Amino acid sequence: MMRYTRLGRTGVEVSRLCLGCMMFGGKTALDDSCRMIDRALDAGINFLDTANVYGRGTSEHTVGEALKRNKKRQDTFLATKVHGRMKEGAHQPNRFGNQRRMIIEECSHSLRRLQTDHIDLYQIHRPQSTVPIDETLRALDDLIRQGKVRYIGCSTFGAWQVVESLWVAKELGLNRFVTEQPPYHLLDRRIERELVPMARSYGFAIIPWSPLAGGFLSGKYELRQAPPADARHQPREAGGSILDNDAAFKVVDAIRELAVQKQCTASQLALAWCARQPGITSPIIGPRTMAQLEDNLAAVDIELTEQDRQKLDAASPPGRAIVPSYLADFGPHEYAWL
Repeated sequence: MMRYTRLGRTGVEVSRLCLGCMMFGGKTALDDSCRMIDRALDAGINFLDTANVYGRGTSEHTVGEALKRNKKRQDTFLATKVHGRMKEGAHQPNRFGNQRRMIIEECSHSLRRLQTDHIDLYQIHRPQSTVPIDETLRALDDLIRQGKVRYIGCSTFGAWQVVESLWVAKELGLNRFVTEQPPYHLLDRRIERELVPMARSYGFAIIPWSPLAGGFLSGKYELRQAPPADARHQPREAGGSILDNDAAFKVVDAIRELAVQKQCTASQLALAWCARQPGITSPIIGPRTMAQLEDNLAAVDIELTEQDRQKLDAASPPGRAIVPSYLADFGPHEYAWL
């Protein structure tokens, strides 16, 4: 049975799993994506997350179409993001980033693709040091006052950047960020050092992306063995692949061992761990198929004891990164849009 929790210091209740829609409309066809969204909503998920840059609008279009078909937009807390490059070419310097022009224009485009009159949570996808945070916050504040956005958040910001945003919002009387979306899983626990304590102090919701490390923690990979042809992680000629990392596979072994005891899958165990960590609101699942979605949904029913956590801590020490997120979640080429 799905569980719910408060979204940080807001009055909104969201499901303990958030459905990430990055695959929808791209690797997952439109009709299949709509069926998966329907299944997630029927299972109690009320929190959907996408971004303008996913398929350069394709994901948002798919989510909008799904919610139009099932007529459940009003029952859904809908989140999207802005920052990524929406057009190719070096001659398009203003087509990405956190400046006012980009935020205002892309919000209008997102509203059109999502077929809605408002975005529940509008997030800045990445920090940008060349744009003052006050310009970003003023633009977002205008969107809230216009009724186009209800809440605002950020993604992959450092703890100091989040606190800076709070100081600027207070100084200028602007709406503040209420969520942060960081990478977090059993291969990269660095947010436990500063970000999570900061979030708990200032009432931020933490909604981790890639809690399965791009599917690596599902247990479908074997050390130095060729992965499935359609798997996200593939060997690299230059080396440095997560598939060659002994320490990463030791973590997977610990997850598998505990999963056998719990009579669940490795991915369910890894998701349950993430969802039940202190300060975590809703991990973002990113299924590509209905089978993956069904597997992920069952994670909410798995209980972990203190002894279970200690076993996982022994394999993956708190506050440390065994494999940095930019290698554990994606290949370096997949960050080209930043």
